[in-house]
Amino acid sequence: MPPPGFQDYYEVLGVPRDADAQAIRKAYRKLALRWHPDRHPEGPGRQDAAERFKRISEAYEVLSNEDTRKRYDRFGADWKQGQPFTPPPEGGGPRPMSPEEFREAFGDAGGFSDFFRSAFGGDFGGQSGRQTGGPGGGARGRRHARFRHRGADVHAELSLGLGDALAGGKRGFDIDARVPCLRCGGVGLVETHVCGACGGIGWGHARRTVELQLPRRLRDGMTLRLKGLGEPGESGGEVGDLLLTLRLRDDDVYRRDGDDLWADVPVAPWEALAGAAVDVATPHGVMTVKVPPGSKAGTRLRLRGKGLARAPSEGGGHGDFHVVLRLALPDTLNARQRELVDELGRAGPSTVRGGARVSPKG
Repeated sequence: MPPPGFQDYYEVLGVPRDADAQAIRKAYRKLALRWHPDRHPEGPGRQDAAERFKRISEAYEVLSNEDTRKRYDRFGADWKQGQPFTPPPEGGGPRPMSPEEFREAFGDAGGFSDFFRSAFGGDFGGQSGRQTGGPGGGARGRRHARFRHRGADVHAELSLGLGDALAGGKRGFDIDARVPCLRCGGVGLVETHVCGACGGIGWGHARRTVELQLPRRLRDGMTLRLKGLGEPGESGGEVGDLLLTLRLRDDDVYRRDGDDLWADVPVAPWEALAGAAVDVATPHGVMTVKVPPGSKAGTRLRLRGKGLARAPSEGGGHGDFHVVLRLALPDTLNARQRELVDELGRAGPSTVRGGARVSPKG
């Protein structure tokens, strides 16, 4: 009977007990990509992911080492032989893989290496300086190449309601920016250990205020590069940039369906009966929509090519803009208008049908 808290490392990684080193490395890569805490939103889900990631890292730490794996296979729950599992002094968890081990495990392109490059830059594991006394300078001489001179780029997202986005103009926004960790400089390692300040992910979060001129050709997911709003450079080097990704959300007027936009447009009953020309705010500015005579509530009209911009990778161009007519009375009615509305109701049958309304019996 294994003691409480014992982990079967093979079960943790989901590999058979005779799995070779490559299979163990592949399983760890897949699970680490899925359960890295920074890939989960704040809340209980991230806490659960952090705990899973810790167990996965511990399992890989033991099974990827030939000596510890032999002891684990031989002694099982007693493989430590009375020695407590001691995490590195810099952060909770097992010793992290070195940058060279990361490259060996994850490769130079694709998969998890892309995720770490987004955190650490394209030269993750590179050396920007060497110490005397040995080739490569050792761990103390290892420093991220992008911090030699130029400041780090800062990443952030800005969520905009569609109505605010279409209004355009220049406005100030408070955003939650992703900034390099001050303790490890964005590398995720302090000497040979995972950084305890950022948990090895290389960044933290900070509030930033930016002045932004909203572009006319908006699309969900587009990234704007704001020059000089990143981290300061080293030794007078160039300041990094702010990479701001725009996220468009539906509001009480506009709804997005891919690159198409749907918008509710109120019209007065007499405009729907007699027909009218109404002005509508679209991504291409104010457009005039012709309401056909006799239109009913819920009538849909389409403006081709007047929706959101498509990404160049999707062929460019624009989606469509769909108008949905809603009957409404003006905000204020004068005495005569109220008389006419009352008279209209007394002039004959006034039962309205449709939707969730139940017609009276009889």
